[in-house]
Amino acid sequence: MSDRQPAAPAAAPSLAAALPASLPALDDAVRGIALIAVGYAVVACADASVKWALPQVGPAAAMIWRGVFGALAIALLARGASLRPVNRRLISARSLLHCGVTVVYYIAWAGGMPLASSYAIAAAAPLLMTLLAIPMLGEAVGWRRWTSTAVGFCGVLIMLRPGGALWGWPAAMLLAAVALMALTRIWTRLLARTDSPATIAFWLLLAHVPVGLLLLPAFPPPVLLPSAPVVAALVFLGCANGLAHFLFARAFALAPVSVLAPFEYTTLVWGLVLGLAIWGEFPEVGTLLGAAIVIAAGLYNLHRERVRARAARRAATAITGDGRPH
Repeated sequence: MSDRQPAAPAAAPSLAAALPASLPALDDAVRGIALIAVGYAVVACADASVKWALPQVGPAAAMIWRGVFGALAIALLARGASLRPVNRRLISARSLLHCGVTVVYYIAWAGGMPLASSYAIAAAAPLLMTLLAIPMLGEAVGWRRWTSTAVGFCGVLIMLRPGGALWGWPAAMLLAAVALMALTRIWTRLLARTDSPATIAFWLLLAHVPVGLLLLPAFPPPVLLPSAPVVAALVFLGCANGLAHFLFARAFALAPVSVLAPFEYTTLVWGLVLGLAIWGEFPEVGTLLGAAIVIAAGLYNLHRERVRARAARRAATAITGDGRPH
């Protein structure tokens, strides 16, 4: 089907046509913000459900459950749209790498790491993406973003300082996993040129099934048959991941990335609320202080991106049709 729509017949001016052009865009941005906020809340609830279920099923079985029901949910929500990958090699590499990230998170949660603490470490992902975008996407990073990124990594050091609550190999593994997660996000930008968001998410979740099966000997389930509430939590885990994907896809179709990006940090708030409500967890002051520094650095980098984008738009509008400035 062609993207071009047939021309509408001429009609008398309507009330909608008389409204400022900025209103529909503003309305779309508000809807996008609402969708992205709900999406991150759903993701946090899914993470809480798997953390709660891990003592009975273990990391490997949890990956299988997530993969089966997550891929099924996306296939159903796609409503017959093709999920055939175009860039198969990159989709395969990204999916397998993300499976490694999932394993590390599940091991950390099974070992007792608070949900909010894991989200605090994950807040470093946008900073790592700033660094990875230089060689992989050819982006230029000025001294201001270099400085804010360095300050952000000082926040990471505060969280992972010797003697602190997060000092140890689980946090170090999680930081390495966050670096891999940042790499998969860069790859997502590249894949967006060839494949749909549904295709990317479907194969990512489906890859969890064979990887989980391969890891079963290393992480056997503590119990053979989990209880009914645990099964319900695992089904919710998979379905919630599929739902969150579609919320994210719709949100980014309605609003610019620069508007939606700050809401990624709302997972830390959800992690605090859910961790306190379910397990009585609360990160130590050093973890929260380090996370605040990391988030502030990430938001400043986002601000600089907006400044650069506005400057680029002004430069583009200053060029006439024949390529000469006004």
